[in-house]
Amino acid sequence: MRVEFNEDRCKGCSLCVSVCPQGIVRLSTRMNIKGYQAAEVVDQEACTSCAACARMCPDSAITVYRPIKNKQRAS
Repeated sequence: MRVEFNEDRCKGCSLCVSVCPQGIVRLSTRMNIKGYQAAEVVDQEACTSCAACARMCPDSAITVYRPIKNKQRAS
C-alpha cells in the first residue's frame, strides 16, 4: 500500500482528486461516519508516491508511504 486515506477524517472536499497527477483518486460511492463521500485510491499500483494529495488535504486525512529502495553495497 502506498496511500492510506483515513476515511473518517475525510470531508469529501475532493481537493486530493483534483491534484493527483495519475488520476487515481476519486470520491467513494459510500459514506463515512460523518456522512461525507470519502476519497479513495482506485489503483494503488499506479501511485507514484508523489504525496500531492496529502499536501493538499486540509484535514490531514492522507498518509503516503514511499517504497524503501534497496541499497546495494559495493563489493
